[in-house]
Amino acid sequence: MIKIIGLGPGSVDSLTLGTVNELKNGKNIFFRTEKHPTIDYIKDLNVDYKTLDHFYNELDSFDEVYEAISNEIIKEYDKSKELIYGVPGHPLVAEKSVSLIIEKCEEMNIDYEIVPAVSFIDAMMESLKIDPIKGMKILDAFDIGNSVLDKRVGIVLTQVYDKYIASDVKLKLAEYYGDDYEVYFVRAAGVKGLEVIKKIKIYEIDRMEEIDYLTSLYIPSKAEIIYDFNDLTEIMEELRGEDGCQWDRNQTHESLKKYLIEECYEVIDAIDKDDIDKIIEELGDVLLQVIFHAQIGKEEGYFNINDIIKGICEKMVRRHPHIFNKKADLTESEVLTNWENIKKEEKGFSKHSEGLEDVPKVLPSLMRAEKIQKKAAKVGFDWENINPAMEKVIEELNEIKDVYKTNNRSKILDEMGDLIFACVNVSRFLNINPEEALNSTCDKFIRRFSYIEEQANKKGFKLESMSLEEMDILWEEAKNEE
Repeated sequence: MIKIIGLGPGSVDSLTLGTVNELKNGKNIFFRTEKHPTIDYIKDLNVDYKTLDHFYNELDSFDEVYEAISNEIIKEYDKSKELIYGVPGHPLVAEKSVSLIIEKCEEMNIDYEIVPAVSFIDAMMESLKIDPIKGMKILDAFDIGNSVLDKRVGIVLTQVYDKYIASDVKLKLAEYYGDDYEVYFVRAAGVKGLEVIKKIKIYEIDRMEEIDYLTSLYIPSKAEIIYDFNDLTEIMEELRGEDGCQWDRNQTHESLKKYLIEECYEVIDAIDKDDIDKIIEELGDVLLQVIFHAQIGKEEGYFNINDIIKGICEKMVRRHPHIFNKKADLTESEVLTNWENIKKEEKGFSKHSEGLEDVPKVLPSLMRAEKIQKKAAKVGFDWENINPAMEKVIEELNEIKDVYKTNNRSKILDEMGDLIFACVNVSRFLNINPEEALNSTCDKFIRRFSYIEEQANKKGFKLESMSLEEMDILWEEAKNEE
C-alpha cells in the first residue's frame, strides 16, 4: 500500500498523532520536499527518509516536476510494495503530485490511503480569523492566468513561491481589483517564530522581502469594489423585475432591434474617432443590449445568458480546428476558407446559393453587396481582373442613360441598383471597403459644403440667393485647399 501523509502547515503542534506514528513505524519514506519547518522535528525522531527536491532543479516546469515525482513514487512502490509519501499541509489540498499519484494508483489497482492533516488553509483561517461559511475560493498562483476572480468571496492564493510568481499574481489581481486594493500577505501561517502577516496593497505584493515557498495571499471579499459581468446581469434582472423600470419592462426582442443596430454604429464611430473612452462606453452599450435580450429570453423560458455564452464558445472552438485541435498551421486566407466550409456544414447548405441567401437583408446594402460578391467569387463566379469590372460600371451607367427619361420607375430602380452593385465590385477588386469609401466621401462633401457656407457668410451672402455657378467656384476653392 502507498500511504500518503500530510506534514501540516509548518508548526510541529499541527502534526497529527496519526502522521507521527506512521513516520515512526513506517519504511520506505519519501518527502516531496525537505523545505518545510517540521523537517527538523522529524529528523529528531530518527526517521529515515528520502527527498525528491532534486526534480525541482532538474526539470523546467512544475508540471514536469509533479509528473516525475508521481512516476518515481510508483516505481519505488513496485520495488517493495510498501511506501509512505509525505507532503506539506493536507495531502488533498493544493497538492498536484498527490492527485497524479492517486490517478496512477487507481489505473494500476494499487491500494492507497490518505492520512489527513491540518492544511495551510486551516492555519490561515485561524491566523486571519476567517469564517469560511461566508465563502472562500482557493487558487493556485501558478495558474493565476487561467483563474476566475470573484469579489463576492474571500480568495486564498497559495504557492506564491518567489517574486516572479508574485509579479504575475500582482498584475492579475490589479486588473480586477485595482492597484490599491488591500490584501493579506501571509508567510508560514501558524508557525511560531516564522509567521508573517501583513496587510498590504496589491501593487506591493512583489516587493515583499519575505516571499518564499511558505507564502500565500488572502484577498478579502468586497462586493462594492468593482462591477463585473454578474453585476450587469443582476442590474438588468432588477430593471425588468416587478418593481423595476416601466420602460425596460415593456421592451421586447422586436422593440430593441433598432437600439442594437444604433449602438453598433456608435461603436464604429468611436473607433473611427480613435476615442478610447467613447469606445469603452459604446461597447458597454452593445453589451447591455446582449444582456437585455438574454434577460427577455430567460423570462420567456427559451434561453439565458449562459446559453449565449455556451453557443459562441462552442462555435469558436468548432470553427478554429487549427487552433483547438492542432490540425495544421493555416494562413489567414486558409483560415477564412476553412471558416466558410465549417459554417456551410453547420447550416446544412447543399447549394452555394443558400450561402448568398444567408447574408442578412438588414445589413447596409453596400455591405450586403460586398459579402454576396465575395461568396460568389469563392466558387469562381468573378472577373479575372479589375478591368472588366470597371467596364461593367460604364455599361451600367449607359443603361441608366437609356432609361432615366422614361416613366418606368421600376426599370430605373433596377438599373440604378446594377450601377451601384458594379461599383461595389470595383471597390472589392481594389480592396476598398465600399461602406468606408462612401462614408469618406460624405464627410468630404460636408467639409466642402461647410467651406462654401462659411465663405458665403463672410461675403454677406445667403446660400439660397447664390447661383450654382457661384457655389461651384467656392467648391473648387475648398477642393484646392484640401
